Amino acid sequence: MADNRRKPELLSPAGDMEKLRMAVAYGADAVYLAGTSFGMRSFAGNFPAEELPRAVRYAHDHGVRVHCTVNTMPRNDEAERLPAYLETLAEAGVDALIVADLGAFSLAGRYAPRCERHISTQASISNFAAAQAWYDLGAKRVILARELSLGEIREIREKTPADLEIETFVHGAMCVSYSGRCLLSNYMTGRDSNRGACAQPCRYQYALVEEKRPGEYFPIFEDEKGTYIMNSRDMCMIDHVDDLMDAGVSSLKIEGRAKSAYYAAIVTGAYRHVIDDVAAGRPVDQVWRDEVEHVSHRHYSTGFYYGQPGQYYEDSRYIRDWQVVALVTSCDASGMATMALRNKFSAGDQVEIVGPNLRPVAFTAPKMRDMDGLPLTEPKKPQMTFQMQLPCQVPEWSILRIARDLSAK
Repeated sequence: MADNRRKPELLSPAGDMEKLRMAVAYGADAVYLAGTSFGMRSFAGNFPAEELPRAVRYAHDHGVRVHCTVNTMPRNDEAERLPAYLETLAEAGVDALIVADLGAFSLAGRYAPRCERHISTQASISNFAAAQAWYDLGAKRVILARELSLGEIREIREKTPADLEIETFVHGAMCVSYSGRCLLSNYMTGRDSNRGACAQPCRYQYALVEEKRPGEYFPIFEDEKGTYIMNSRDMCMIDHVDDLMDAGVSSLKIEGRAKSAYYAAIVTGAYRHVIDDVAAGRPVDQVWRDEVEHVSHRHYSTGFYYGQPGQYYEDSRYIRDWQVVALVTSCDASGMATMALRNKFSAGDQVEIVGPNLRPVAFTAPKMRDMDGLPLTEPKKPQMTFQMQLPCQVPEWSILRIARDLSAK
């Protein structure tokens, strides 16, 4: 096959229109999203039929591809509705369909023939024979199981056709179950993880109960806070993009369609700069690597890429050290910005501005003014628009944030 080492696509989550705009602005090559059915993230905003064509046009106008998830395992009644849904996605102009079920794959080829077919991580592709089989059936890309090591991925790349694309997850939440195929949520809460409604019971705190002593809980932990025996850390491979490129990975995927627009922006921007640095042979600018610490996340690991990641038993809480306080909607050459409030802050607070291709800049928030020109010390009204002098001119979609510990205690 051809040389493995190519600059990979950066694929970012777009749970709704705001997240899509952020992912595009901060450097995604492609986004993945869902319509209102057959997707594995039913609690993301998702895109109704009337909004999807507009989302696709917006992405295409900015040179960004759109992949749409159709990766649930449909039952009979759902399969009957699939052809019409697939036609709707094709008419909206999506570039690729992400499927896991063989029947859905076949229907996609028939009812959305212009769309590429990508095989979801839900299909648990763990070897070169499975990847080859999907390719022989007409798949353009396989999204590998998250349980694979870099060595296993490299072997799959070496033993499959060069034009079969290989996508892997590089950042975000990990599932304790095998590639997310889990019945624990369905059993405990009635929410089906295979239809995008997982309640994440693997994150719960558990204790042992002996049958003859009901109500008496025995700890299975090493300290007073409890243990999380099925909890997994978040994946972060931003320090290992070089290794991923050496393994021949075609697309680096960021998990998080149900996460915030701020997450979509910051993590996309961080990986964009690191990928560009590595591909150009430049030293990685550590300011971008540090950005993934500025979003809500669990403790990081490298997943299964370098062997078993091990469990993190202490807690399942997110680390939240920063909060978005405003979003820039416009900014003139002098740095006078019009902003939309997201959370309260005041003049005199120490804040940071970060944006598309904009390194974080720390400064003291000055006094502001409302849109009538009246002085403003503390904007309070949710979503209100106001003006503030920034240290420099910044692009639209830049984010004003403040260091604020919001981690659960």
